Amino acid sequence: MKQRAFITGITGMVGSHLADYLLENTNWEVYGLCRWRSPLDNISHLLPRINANDRMHLLYGDLRDYLSIHEAVRKAQPDFVFHLAAQSYPKTSFDSPLDTLETNVQGTANVLEALRKNNIKAITHVCASSEVFGRVPREKLPIDEECTFHPASPYAISKVGTDLLGRYYAEAYNMTVMTTRMFTHTGPRRGDVFAESTFAKQIAMIEAGLIPPIVKTGNLDSLRTFADVRDAVRAYYMLVTVNPIPAAYYNIGGTYTCSIDDMLKTLISMSTVKNIKVETDPERLRPIDADLQVPNTAKFKAVTGWEPVIPFEQTMSDLLEYWRDRVQSGQAFLTR
Repeated sequence: MKQRAFITGITGMVGSHLADYLLENTNWEVYGLCRWRSPLDNISHLLPRINANDRMHLLYGDLRDYLSIHEAVRKAQPDFVFHLAAQSYPKTSFDSPLDTLETNVQGTANVLEALRKNNIKAITHVCASSEVFGRVPREKLPIDEECTFHPASPYAISKVGTDLLGRYYAEAYNMTVMTTRMFTHTGPRRGDVFAESTFAKQIAMIEAGLIPPIVKTGNLDSLRTFADVRDAVRAYYMLVTVNPIPAAYYNIGGTYTCSIDDMLKTLISMSTVKNIKVETDPERLRPIDADLQVPNTAKFKAVTGWEPVIPFEQTMSDLLEYWRDRVQSGQAFLTR
């Protein structure tokens, strides 16, 4: 019998790329959880397979509705679980803190409790975030797994809960649950509320003559280490298939570190428009920022042998091409 994977948040950037990876590199049946109202843009290329019941299946549910999660898990009967679904926008979490906490903390508890109550012995990945570390002193860089949590947004606080729930269920109920703190990862299908993606979108709109040649930004001083989403999903696959250790927790991230300002300069250098200016937009600034996000990933690499392989410049180029294609399709976009 083929093994089964259950991906929450399959319509997101990471979930959709993970589905692509599993369909191409395994013979697993892939079950994806999505809300009935979720946009299907990121998995539009998979709809023929879903319609044909060809190793790709959609299950409907909401993280905040335990009964729907219990039923989805019962139907999927997974061997592997990738819990990726979340309210994942740090800036939005300042406006909607309770929604963020309920979705991310209670939602994670619902997924793990549904596995427990259905007596499903799946190898489970709970996706936390590097944002749990928050305000890290420079002398503690690069950030290892034992760095103190100092979350700097309601989103980050919710991911602390997510992280701890994963370890709790592993230790309390003898479940094979592992937690990851993925640092900045991006590429095609990245939501336009994230810095590099809104920059790429604005550049594509400038090239199409839809907006003036001005890229609006938030804080450009933050330091980030970038990984490609396609390297990230390969890491997640290796997490559950190479020496899975119950209650383990890992930092995962890329190797290219630069400021948000330098990342923007890289994207602008790839544009066909040469007179692009940059302007700070106060609406894009967070009340507090996690401004030093540089990971130590030695622990994960030692256990799995994973290494990122896609260079930063390719990631940025592919992201810009993704937005060029979307803009040229004639869709209308917010200028956020």
